[in-house]
Amino acid sequence: MKLPFLLAPLALSLLAPAARAQTAPALPAGVTKTTAVEGITEYRLDNGLRVLLFPDASKPTATVNITYLVGSRHEGYGESGMAHLLEHMVFKGSTKHPNVPQELTEHGASPNGTTWYDRTNYFETFSATEENLKWALDLEADRMVNSFIAKKDLDTEFSVVRNEFESGENSPTRVLMDRVLSTAYLWHNYGKSTIGSKEDIERVPIDNLKAFYQKYYQPDNAVLLVAGKIDPAKTLGLIKQYFGGIPKPTRQLQPTYTVEPTQDGERSVSLRRPGDTQGLAAAYHVPAAAHPDYPATDVLVEVLTNEPSGRLYKALVEPKKAAAAWGFTPGLHDAGFAYFYADVRQNRSLDSARTTMLTTLDEVATKTPPTAEEVDRARTKLLKNVELMFQNSENLGLSLSEYIASGDWRLVYLYRDALRRVTPADVQRVATAYFKPSNRTVGLFQPDNTPSRSLIPATPDVVALVKDYKGEAAVATGEAFDVAPANIDARTKRGQEKNGLKYAYLNKQNRANAVNATLQLRYGTQQALQNKALLASLTASMLERGTKTRSYAQIKDAFDKAKAQVYFYGGGQTTTMGVQTDKEHLPAVLDVAFDCLRNPTFPAQEFEKLKQERLAQLEAQKQEPQALAFNLAERLANPYPAGHIFETLSYDDEIAQLKKLTVEDVRQFYKTFYGAQNATLAVVGTFDEKAVQQRVGKQLASWKAASPYTRVPLMAFETKARQESIQTNDKANALYVTMLKMPLRDDSPDYAALFLGNYILGDGFLNSRLATRIRQKEGVSYGVGSQVYADDNDPMGGYYSYAIYNPDNSARLEQAYREELERFIKDGVTAEELKAAKSAALQNYQVQRAQDRYLASTWSQYLGRPEARTFQYNAELEKQLAALTPAQVNAAIQKYFSYDRLVQVKAGDFARSVKAK
Repeated sequence: MKLPFLLAPLALSLLAPAARAQTAPALPAGVTKTTAVEGITEYRLDNGLRVLLFPDASKPTATVNITYLVGSRHEGYGESGMAHLLEHMVFKGSTKHPNVPQELTEHGASPNGTTWYDRTNYFETFSATEENLKWALDLEADRMVNSFIAKKDLDTEFSVVRNEFESGENSPTRVLMDRVLSTAYLWHNYGKSTIGSKEDIERVPIDNLKAFYQKYYQPDNAVLLVAGKIDPAKTLGLIKQYFGGIPKPTRQLQPTYTVEPTQDGERSVSLRRPGDTQGLAAAYHVPAAAHPDYPATDVLVEVLTNEPSGRLYKALVEPKKAAAAWGFTPGLHDAGFAYFYADVRQNRSLDSARTTMLTTLDEVATKTPPTAEEVDRARTKLLKNVELMFQNSENLGLSLSEYIASGDWRLVYLYRDALRRVTPADVQRVATAYFKPSNRTVGLFQPDNTPSRSLIPATPDVVALVKDYKGEAAVATGEAFDVAPANIDARTKRGQEKNGLKYAYLNKQNRANAVNATLQLRYGTQQALQNKALLASLTASMLERGTKTRSYAQIKDAFDKAKAQVYFYGGGQTTTMGVQTDKEHLPAVLDVAFDCLRNPTFPAQEFEKLKQERLAQLEAQKQEPQALAFNLAERLANPYPAGHIFETLSYDDEIAQLKKLTVEDVRQFYKTFYGAQNATLAVVGTFDEKAVQQRVGKQLASWKAASPYTRVPLMAFETKARQESIQTNDKANALYVTMLKMPLRDDSPDYAALFLGNYILGDGFLNSRLATRIRQKEGVSYGVGSQVYADDNDPMGGYYSYAIYNPDNSARLEQAYREELERFIKDGVTAEELKAAKSAALQNYQVQRAQDRYLASTWSQYLGRPEARTFQYNAELEKQLAALTPAQVNAAIQKYFSYDRLVQVKAGDFARSVKAK
């Protein structure tokens, strides 16, 4: 589901002041404290509901996340997809909350619901006010036992879920994984995709769905987590108020008892579908997440799949037998799987890649055990990911759903602790135990007269595992930072280096001393960059693939050891570097990142590997409806002349150009255009300003590009109405795209009105007009929405919309879309709609400014404008939004919108649809 970004009103008494020492909350009657680990405390209500409280005053947001211990693992015969279908139905309303999408928008929530093998969860992240928290708790309590689950809603929603199923059928990679796992599992439900069988989705009786809901959506089968800026005592009282009255059910839930038999021979599966990139997969049965062998198995998968140091990467990607290789082993309640995949281009041998992959997987268990260096690298990266998760209470709160589903939320700490103890001997042992040919499912069946079989151990007693676990001290807490634009401006230090580089430093105390940084380099002129759009992108991607003193692997290892996420990307006239780490490691991370910027060597072998990856990605898009529709619509709406830096190429043209490029082209591009005299740097979070400034002064302050920079203005194109259809054979899902250009800048007088108008039309969560008509009422699209955008320099903006759907429903979808857009233009919006949209939009901005990565990227963008801009712009925009009247919004809609001027593109298997009729 699409998640809107929303904002919070003024903080009320429920918020926990940062300066107040936290004390143990007085427990309401009927509430028992059970345990506490590293800042998270668990309670239990008399009705069986488990409650986790995770206070974190460093951001002005709170998250309510309820996890039900029901997923596709619990589905019976004829019930496939029922847990996921129920997830959709719960958004259809309940006794006290009949219009859930409308309420989510009004409260500025960033919500979703997800379903997987072992659980279903629903969450809302919102501005931390007492009103919002009361609303969210009341919503989830009412949805637990009073959701409508009505036949009229099922009649439309089952086709929406079917549409979601069909969108997955468009991806050969996803379908191959479904086939491999369904072949690997004969009896256990992990062999069935969570979305289920299309036939079951279409035929499920409403009474069966209600019974499933009433069985599993009960307090004794749920874990409620509240994280963020909360007062624990008051929050616990509210939880008791809203959930305590739900009676404990009399029924007894029986645990699932199916155990997958030991696999007794290699299995194979073949998939034949249209596509331009071949695929190769392999899966093994492995222990459950709670088993002592799981952490070592996770390390083993990382040893094999790490880029660029993993064995599969070196065996397949480096010699160009495959364009990409990856793998994962999800932590599941029962014995799970390890899955590996490789993309193989059409001009490469699939048989050769298969032989290489299986040989590599076999030898790690038999001939060449993992080395200490490989295990240390893998362990470091996995621990880094855990540590980064702990830095953010919102992300940790949501991630805990997976550990709750695996048996207990404290498993996240046991996993972390076990990772630290994993040795090469442990990794070798699990490789020998589970990575056997007889325990593998690939593309072919091969008889074996002397089979060696793997016995997968039973899931251990999780209660015994976590009973006496105490954990470590909670990470450092952050300040209660005020995200008002005026405070952001006041707290930010801005300046300029001698070469012209501009910087913005916003130093604040974050949870776990987290820090984000964004650096943008700007370069070139329109003439100098002619025919160099692909080079701009490739050059940026090559920066981290080797320097004068570090290899690609050493750079990646350095970032992992520093617990950092670092990325480089480029396009047009800009190269961007982003960093996420903590105060302790930021200086070392900048040393390596600046080394990538100043001293890249552009190794020829790495360049060829990057080309292969890009070619494989482009070839994979050539028959994907979504990619093709957006690509053609963009080319029609913005027909830049050939060679222009902003030209959108067709996939065939981009492939042809990419094949011609050489590593020398990249080296020359860097030599000509890279420098920092037009760069902007923003650092937001907890950091040593002096250490940052020293590194900026040493590496960037005197760095100048050899050629000048002049911003290339966006070209104005008048939208010419077009209707195009692209045939994509054997694709179950289609995409419909519309575009309309508007002479609009983000500070134009009409921008705020158009933004709110479109929010009502297609940008709200499930309750926008387009979503209400096309998804909720007609039931013909899983994803439908629209957006109004505007540039911050040139008066070049526009509108676009999209909808995914079954090609059979093309006429219905297009008719419904036209009727809604024409009604929007003719009748405009109502005062009630506008009031709700204002609240949602304002809360959206508040939540956005609570994200340090957003602040860093926005400051970097503001610093690069010809005219100075600060967050005062945001304050003024919000003031404009709040003051808008329906008459102003409707006037702007009629001025800019026109169905008759739309570029309309659809892509799908429409020939199949015609034949079926």
